[in-house]
Amino acid sequence: MLKDIFVSTVRVKLLKILLPQSDSEFHVRALVRSVGTEINAVRRELTRLQKIGLLKRRPSGNKVYYKVNTHSVYYPELLSLVSKEMGLGKAIIENAKALGDIKFAVLSKAYSRGRQSSMLDIDLLIIGDVNLTVLEKIIKDEESKTGREVHYTVLSEEEFLYRKRKNDNFITSVLAQSRTMLLGDEEAFCKLS
Repeated sequence: MLKDIFVSTVRVKLLKILLPQSDSEFHVRALVRSVGTEINAVRRELTRLQKIGLLKRRPSGNKVYYKVNTHSVYYPELLSLVSKEMGLGKAIIENAKALGDIKFAVLSKAYSRGRQSSMLDIDLLIIGDVNLTVLEKIIKDEESKTGREVHYTVLSEEEFLYRKRKNDNFITSVLAQSRTMLLGDEEAFCKLS
């Protein structure tokens, strides 16, 4: 999907590598190997991304390193797009029908950034009538690919509404965290009462 929106496939590949690992620095040659294209194409795209403020450049001796600028105005939206294009987000979107009647599927931005969540954090919240067998297979596949545990919660719409009206601490913390809407409308999710 991103390659249909963005003209440059090299840029899309770079975004898929860099954005989920925003805490890491990448050497140009390592990015060239990961992307699998010529160095000039990678340098050109890195320069473009740096010019719009999405990347920071740090020379060190004769090497150049790039890191995501998480304060960039473009970062949150691009991270959301990438989260829908790969990994758990992509699996949820692609399997939406098989998962059942889902009103909302919400992925935490912390999970999208590759951060390990604590037991208090929620990586994925799904609201609706969900086929748990399909969901558990998706979760197991993701955990085996990434080596990270996925903390998820499934609630019926009625239970979500009830807990939201009661100002349940868990629901309040989920609503307060930064997120990517995989399925459903963000405004409807926040207004639901």
